[in-house]
Amino acid sequence: MTNQLYYGDNLTVLRKSIKDESVDLIYLDPPFNSNADYNQLFKTPKGTSSPAQMAAFTDTWQWDDAISGQAVKEVKQSSYQDAAKMLDAMLGFLGKNAMTAYLAMMAVRLIELHRVLKPTGSLYLHCDPTASHYLKILLDAVFGAKNFRNEIVWKRRYGSFSRVHEAKKFGAANDIIFFYVGSDAASFTPQYSFDDPTYNENIKKTFRHVDENGRVYRIADLANPAPRPNLMYEYKGYKPPKNGWAISLEKMKQWEAEGRLEFPKSMEGRIQRRRFLDELKGKPVQSLWDDIEMLSSQSAERLGYPTQKPVALLKRILNASSKPGDVVLDPFCGCGTTVHAAQKLGRQWIGIDVTHLAIGLIEERLLNAFPGITFEVQGTPMDEDAARDFFDRNDPTKKEFEKWAVTRLRFVPQDKKGKDGGFDGVKWFGVNEEFKAIVSVKGGQKVGVEMVRSLDAVVKDQGAQVGVLLTLEKPTKDMVEWSKKSGICEVEGFEPVPRIQIVTIKDAITQRDRAVRLPARRDDTFKKAARETDTTQQGSLDL
Repeated sequence: MTNQLYYGDNLTVLRKSIKDESVDLIYLDPPFNSNADYNQLFKTPKGTSSPAQMAAFTDTWQWDDAISGQAVKEVKQSSYQDAAKMLDAMLGFLGKNAMTAYLAMMAVRLIELHRVLKPTGSLYLHCDPTASHYLKILLDAVFGAKNFRNEIVWKRRYGSFSRVHEAKKFGAANDIIFFYVGSDAASFTPQYSFDDPTYNENIKKTFRHVDENGRVYRIADLANPAPRPNLMYEYKGYKPPKNGWAISLEKMKQWEAEGRLEFPKSMEGRIQRRRFLDELKGKPVQSLWDDIEMLSSQSAERLGYPTQKPVALLKRILNASSKPGDVVLDPFCGCGTTVHAAQKLGRQWIGIDVTHLAIGLIEERLLNAFPGITFEVQGTPMDEDAARDFFDRNDPTKKEFEKWAVTRLRFVPQDKKGKDGGFDGVKWFGVNEEFKAIVSVKGGQKVGVEMVRSLDAVVKDQGAQVGVLLTLEKPTKDMVEWSKKSGICEVEGFEPVPRIQIVTIKDAITQRDRAVRLPARRDDTFKKAARETDTTQQGSLDL
């Protein structure tokens, strides 16, 4: 299977493109119903969110009979009648509001996720306390309560933060991850960790001995905790403990041959066991995960996406419930942490997201981290003909086309326009991001010099230094000449660039952000992911 990245509504993608029982592991980190617009993905030079920029994604919900009501209807018409009853009960209790709109959205998608999951597969749903109790009920109804394995508590925050001193409640420091399986046939590999300071300190205190081969070990008891008459034997003159040995005579001989027995100096003493440090797996991971830190603003791994999760979190999940070659699906893939971890650990993967910002970021992340990687992107134009088709047939409002085109250049899409309605994206540049470039997208219109003049006016109106006209059609000779005469942008210490630039959609596809020339470029609309060096070894993510 070729790794797949889909742009679009995950419900549509799941129904049209993902086969029954074809996925080994599902991780989903859906919006939390937190009543927030996550548009802080990009900041102005002053560090504040731009009020005009397109939201990275919206985590606000409202009941809509045409959308939410249709989702409820589809659940009721499905074979998942337990889920229908639960959803109906929630509607009766909560009414038609933001919460039930969110739950209806999730219910119909959980049904599709259950359909595509193999009986041997597993699902991990990441959420917070806002709706976790309701989601647990839906998961029980869809996957079966008997297939519930764990409520994992991820302690993502360690220190306190300023608001906790003013809040009228305890500080929120954790997320919830629900772990379900397709059936009892699902595989699971226990995980271990050496990241607990207390555990490591205990190792230092107890592993104090070194054998003749230089192996570090500690001494452990070989006595049985309960009476075992069949294990009451002498060994080389050493008497057994009160309840007998913990192992058989055959095992005792084997351990002696392997150097695993500690013989006392006196025959009155007792034989003990050697536990070697180099055979220690680590502290068994249980349902409280307090050894994986959330990404700070200074983390080298951070790409700028508002709800980005650490790769270590996904590494643990993938290693526990999948093996190399398995298919991993993330239907809300955001900035692509799941597909990054899957690629690193040798899994096949499918990622789905409904925003062009996310798809663009994931493409950049994978290409930077895994040079030479191959994967398919579905739902977004990959050549000029597809771009024309997207504009002409598949986007009646042209808004999605504009967002896609802007993100191809790694500019930030804008909701608001200038005085004459003339710009669709912005990018800050310069050593301290003190300069601004804007882009105006023109699709199927007949191009002419008026478009360049209009853009020039918007550049002046917005106080920008560079304006980019992004168009499906090739510019006319007059347009090129006018842009040349419009002047240059000069930044001290860097080569000057044209003040007005004309870029075709074809150039945006083939050259991406290199199609635009900006002085003192930092190329940090999205931070670059660190290059990965080993993409095959399980459990080695070079974090």
